[in-house]
Amino acid sequence: MQGVLPIEEPQQEPMSTSASQEQTHLSELIFGSDPTPRIVAVEAVDSTLWLYIREGAALRVQQEPFQPWLLSDQPITLPNVQWQELEGDLGERPALRYLARCADWEAFDRLRQVLREEHRAMIAYSSLARQYLMLTGKTLFKGMSFDELHRLQLDIETSTLTPDQPDARILMIALSDNRGYEELLEGDERRMLTQLVERVQQLDPDVIEGHNLFGFDIPFLVARAEYHGVPLALGRNGSPLRVGSPRTCVIGANNRTFKPAFVHGRHLLDTYLAVQRFDIGRGELESYGLKESAQSLGLALEERIYLEREQIPHLWQTDPDTVRQYCLQDVHETRRLAELVLPTEFYQCQMVPDTLQNLATIGTGEKVNLLFLRAYLRAGHAIPLPQEPRDYPGGYTEVRIIGLVQRVVKADVESLYPSVMLQFGIKPEADRLNVFLPLLRELTQRRLEAKSRARQSQGATASYWEGLQASFKILINSFYGYLGASFNFNDYNAAEAVTLKGQEIVKHIASEIEARGGKVIEIDTDGVYFQPPAGIESEEQEKAFVAEIARTLPEGIRLVHDGRYQAMLSVKTKNYVLLGYDGKLTYKGASLRSRADERFGREFITQAIQWLLAGQPERVSEEYKRLAHAILNGELPIEHLCRRERITEKSRLSHHPLYELAGRFQVGDYINVYRRKDGSLGLLEEYAGDEDREHYVEKLYKFACRLQELFPDFERLFPKPQTLISAQQQASLFD
Repeated sequence: MQGVLPIEEPQQEPMSTSASQEQTHLSELIFGSDPTPRIVAVEAVDSTLWLYIREGAALRVQQEPFQPWLLSDQPITLPNVQWQELEGDLGERPALRYLARCADWEAFDRLRQVLREEHRAMIAYSSLARQYLMLTGKTLFKGMSFDELHRLQLDIETSTLTPDQPDARILMIALSDNRGYEELLEGDERRMLTQLVERVQQLDPDVIEGHNLFGFDIPFLVARAEYHGVPLALGRNGSPLRVGSPRTCVIGANNRTFKPAFVHGRHLLDTYLAVQRFDIGRGELESYGLKESAQSLGLALEERIYLEREQIPHLWQTDPDTVRQYCLQDVHETRRLAELVLPTEFYQCQMVPDTLQNLATIGTGEKVNLLFLRAYLRAGHAIPLPQEPRDYPGGYTEVRIIGLVQRVVKADVESLYPSVMLQFGIKPEADRLNVFLPLLRELTQRRLEAKSRARQSQGATASYWEGLQASFKILINSFYGYLGASFNFNDYNAAEAVTLKGQEIVKHIASEIEARGGKVIEIDTDGVYFQPPAGIESEEQEKAFVAEIARTLPEGIRLVHDGRYQAMLSVKTKNYVLLGYDGKLTYKGASLRSRADERFGREFITQAIQWLLAGQPERVSEEYKRLAHAILNGELPIEHLCRRERITEKSRLSHHPLYELAGRFQVGDYINVYRRKDGSLGLLEEYAGDEDREHYVEKLYKFACRLQELFPDFERLFPKPQTLISAQQQASLFD
């Protein structure tokens, strides 16, 4: 089996020739047609591709000639370009039918420019590594586990936030790797930069990791290296680090702009971006800073030192040992964080024809698209152009009970949309080679096998299989979203058919629950929260009840008992709090918790939830009035009124609220700001007793309004801001 460790396979009956050929075909759809193992990097040098292949402790370099290629809907005659017409009938759907092979990069770039000028449809990847992997069927890291990757962590401590200030300098560089090495580089700044290059060349890592690597460490290193005239020759071939143009990192439904850097033969990975992708769907982290993430995810060391950035320059003079320990702990936590958030993309790299650095930032739909394009290119088949977007129904959501409900069970359909597609044969109409469903089915089967092996294994072997199954899962869950997005094989009719069938199934589940005496609280796409009927108390009874409902579903649709809770506080659609039998609270929905909220608002909502779960709604009203009074009297610490903002490129635009402050910081920095009486934003560090108290009372009222549905007499219990402000002003007249 390609892409897996050489673990002994169970004894099986020999397959027939046709079955063996089918299995080989399916394996090639997932892992590519070329089984070359242990490729850790692919780089382009002129018209040659350099493959770095790990052989034990040694690294072998293999060079291959390569011609850049692109796809277009029409051929154009240019020097040093050869065209091949692709086969296959796609009906009336516009398609890319012509494959151009270019003699060199100059010919490729010229052809791409001409096609753009003529407004021709095309696929023209700027990454020659991606081009090479797609056309050859090779992928990175086959036969390797994540632990075998040589990973170096880097962190710098500096005298200033930006490298262009007069007193800017690097105070120290901390390095560590996953093979036991660690070191602090100190002293003369020029010497430190030279030592950094020497250490990277000596250690020869496959990966360099850092937290906010692209946003802070690399820009600072580059600026200081330029100042001292030190080439950052970190490449495996001795070439310097190269900074690229801004691009976006896909984080769920959002994109975050960053400026990547590239090192020949190595992958640069930013755990600040990776942890945000990791938290999508979990929503457990209130901050993505290194210390906060490590604490929330249980990765922080007991002896961890916590320093504010502005403390470091002074401490470096008075207590350098503390700063040294702090800096080393940063790289230790970066390594531990990377081991949690990066394996999924590492194992996807064994399947998807792209580099690890790129897979760590692109969306899952694009990864699926690369798998389809590779299969069609191998077959010499024309590739459809994406359909124009149109609206179609989404998943079914409904809240049937608002308020506090005791004894709650969640029933969930495992992989609802993938199961619907497989069971009812829903696929893109343009998939004439029948890649979509077989690929989805094989990924699903391999995920089940990997999950089973993970349960049966221990240590590094268990970690390998767990990482692999997680990679399969993410790809599997992307197939539905792929249908309804702007990709080559998208199909909005198919996407609609999936959602309508999903709605039918989840409504049926809710109906069956209520027919048996249960009370449905909320339906959310593929799951139902409900209160079981009287007499069903234990977990075993709950599971039996869910299993009874499951037997009414179509074959291939699997309903499971997915959780049980003491209570559920239902606020509105997709906004609720669950109280576990272990006392743990689980929040769902931005109206209940948001990282953008001020501290006083977050604490008010949290305390309100506790009182509501305890059946004490009157205490929420009391706290609202007390807090409003404290704000108007200036009794609330300014730290509670601040909110945390990140400096972005948009922050530097004249109409942006942060415009006046943004120029003092670099993109990627976080600042704490509050609203002044004149409506402008001020820095926490420059607070002058000038907060806009009336504004914050209005914010408090908005926080309370998030819980409005839970209070039938909301207007009486939570007076509007102007009423509170007027009462405060009248009271002050008699003080």
